[in-house]
Amino acid sequence: MLTDKTIVLGITGSIAAYKAAELASRLTKAGAKVETVMTEAAQRFIVPLTLQSLTHRPVACDMWTPLENFSITHVSLAQAADVAVIAPATANIIAKMAYGLADDLLSSIVLATKAPVIVAPAMNNNMYESSVTQENIARLRARGFVIVEPEIGHLACNAIGKGRMADIDTVVDAINMILRRERDMAGKRVVITAGGTREPIDPVRFIGNRSSGKMGHALAEAARDRGADVTLISTVSLSQPSNMRVVHVESASQMLEAVMQTVWQADVLVMAAAVADYRPKTTQENKIKKDAAVLNIELERTLDILAEVEGDFLRIGFAAETENLLDNARKKLVDKRLDLIAANDVTIAGSGFGSDTNKVTLISRDGKEYDLPLMPKRDVADKVWDWVAANTRRAA
Repeated sequence: MLTDKTIVLGITGSIAAYKAAELASRLTKAGAKVETVMTEAAQRFIVPLTLQSLTHRPVACDMWTPLENFSITHVSLAQAADVAVIAPATANIIAKMAYGLADDLLSSIVLATKAPVIVAPAMNNNMYESSVTQENIARLRARGFVIVEPEIGHLACNAIGKGRMADIDTVVDAINMILRRERDMAGKRVVITAGGTREPIDPVRFIGNRSSGKMGHALAEAARDRGADVTLISTVSLSQPSNMRVVHVESASQMLEAVMQTVWQADVLVMAAAVADYRPKTTQENKIKKDAAVLNIELERTLDILAEVEGDFLRIGFAAETENLLDNARKKLVDKRLDLIAANDVTIAGSGFGSDTNKVTLISRDGKEYDLPLMPKRDVADKVWDWVAANTRRAA
């Protein structure tokens, strides 16, 4: 995967900078063209000559010294990159990238590139676990950055905790993964639903559920970043996704209508939304007053969206369960004629509604099961698209 690929390797001011030398050597020996960019602080830990000797390429250290064959260094390197890798990545560079700052060469390249960006954090455990760093990492994940989690171990500050840069093998695996995935959904048209529907009782009240829509939005952003033509049908307004069609709906009937209008030309339908099973049989025109001690509301079944839509496309569903997870998911897989279902137990910590992580088991129509560990929802989304990419290639 690395042969003739251009890897922009950004090195920042961490004691783990010495690991970047090994990473540069590994990538170069594998056939990659490694363009190294070092911050001023990085040069306090390792000298540019080391990287130049390992990569046989000049090392970029500032905005003002042009490199050979690169007229405007930050723009040229940004355009040349197949992948950008920041390893090690300090809390400082993570904060800069999260907020779009571009006050040095490396941060300018990250802002200017359209290539995938891999970030391997390395810092004191308290710095890594601080709420602001975790918020910044979450921002990067939401924008499609791949975070290679640091390891737990002895740190340079004599502490023991999570903050040590990931093993070089792990970083190389992430680079290979990105190169395999890059644009593997190009030409695919996908429709994704997200959020929980709201079924009106009166003008101010509704029956709903706890779905945040984060999983559906993560699926949409991951598909977009892998080259797909994405339509997102959502009941929630999170950060406004770019470069995709977004249809805002509220009720189950509105979602059904939106799906019917778009799915006829889709290659994949992913029903990540939590669609209400029941709705009030009648909706009051005016706000119901708190007069009676008991309020009875008659409910009726909503239409099952997956049962209503027909077409030659992959059908993927989600099963949020509180008991008998796999049995209930397998039944739903069959009843709804799905090709793949992602089952998650919402009672597990970190896997419930509103969380940024999820713990799912993927079950395919041929009976194969893939039990995934707890991971960020963006990573879960990529696992779903990995399956789609593999199975559409196989079908072709």
